[in-house]
Amino acid sequence: MFKTKNKIIQLLALAIVLPFLGLGCKGAGTIAEESLAPVTLNYWRVFDEPSDFTDIITAFKQLHPNININVRKLRFEEYEDAIIRALAEGNGPDIISVQTTQLKQYQNLLSPIPPSITLPVAFYDGKKMSISLQTKKLPDIRDIRNNFVDTVASDITINGQIYALPLGIDTLVLYYNRAMLNQANIPFAPATWAEFKEQIKELTIQDKEGNIIQSGVPLGGAYNINRAPDILALLMMQNGTPMADANNSRATFNLVPENLTNPDIAPGADALRFYTDFASPAKEVYTWNESMSESLNAFTGQKSAFFIGYSYHLPLIRSLAPGMDLEIAPLPQISSASQQVNFANYWVEGVTRQSKNQNEAWAFVDFAASAPNVSSFLVSAQKPTALRSLIANQKQDPAMSVFANQVLTAKTWYHGRNSSAMEEAMRAAIQQVVDGEREPQEAIDEAVGIINLTY
Repeated sequence: MFKTKNKIIQLLALAIVLPFLGLGCKGAGTIAEESLAPVTLNYWRVFDEPSDFTDIITAFKQLHPNININVRKLRFEEYEDAIIRALAEGNGPDIISVQTTQLKQYQNLLSPIPPSITLPVAFYDGKKMSISLQTKKLPDIRDIRNNFVDTVASDITINGQIYALPLGIDTLVLYYNRAMLNQANIPFAPATWAEFKEQIKELTIQDKEGNIIQSGVPLGGAYNINRAPDILALLMMQNGTPMADANNSRATFNLVPENLTNPDIAPGADALRFYTDFASPAKEVYTWNESMSESLNAFTGQKSAFFIGYSYHLPLIRSLAPGMDLEIAPLPQISSASQQVNFANYWVEGVTRQSKNQNEAWAFVDFAASAPNVSSFLVSAQKPTALRSLIANQKQDPAMSVFANQVLTAKTWYHGRNSSAMEEAMRAAIQQVVDGEREPQEAIDEAVGIINLTY
């Protein structure tokens, strides 16, 4: 936690010395190709391959032949330090990817999107190319609400300004081993958490000493569960928990909503109890403990029947367990009649304040995120779409259909400046309940207190 806090201080201090470059206004007119100055945009991101952008870059260069884009993939572990170091040395990237929960952390290093940009644009009449200055309007809040799924508008705006655009959006789903369900005579994956609990009882196998030799699901733990804070937050949100106040200025998931029918039980505490029951030997749904291997490894090693994860887990599962009869189901809901709530986790693309090529960088981000162009990236990188207009198409893709069916009801919640501290507070709350050190309400009260120091 202390290392993360030091990074936050570095980021904020760095923002003070970085120059904010304004956007110049250019006039219209025809331009000779040879008079255009070459521009190179450096684009840093994690996880996806530079080759995933080949088609987008090719199409962009047809309109802007003087602009080159260098996409660099960095390891997640080095990404933040590399950005801080490069910007401090004055040779940072023009465009960076930022996890949505970290956008406020990076706010002072990013430029908000301008109302419009003016750039040379190439036109072809079939015989020759002509170039003229063109002014293009960039997306405003209304455009974001109209074109992207609901969660995006609140996730990419700070104080009414847009700081980034998404290329895709990920949601939690339920992966399962079809063969294991068949052996337990379970014909379908669960649609509700009540069904899920009943299936866990059938899928969990213990030896004579009570050791778990087959888990129904890796769930209930804090540190050996992949994305445990996301899963817990999702359960809270489905249970009607107000995760933060209306201004996203403080966490509130320990409170009881005024309209709750049973005011004696906070839905956040109830969700934490539900989650940790799967790691409690005293409960019927006991199926996991902290001595077991990491959740993804347990699933790919066919030691558990279910795994809650994202689309980026799909290629990992396929590579680590090529023989598994793998299926993907929607995440269970409170009930089949309840309002669907799913969890979003995704990265967005922003332009650094230090960039000397503000117009060109925003032109590329806007171009890459638009429907005609982002499709090639989504297919190559196997990402769910964030655009409403592409959802119907992705529903036809067997690998992406479950995710596409969830993006309209997916949302995230954290809008503070230290997502690592938030996640550690959530994990600590889980561990305290599992260890019997605190009751669920006490644990989340403490977690909220810690998290509110990061806003």
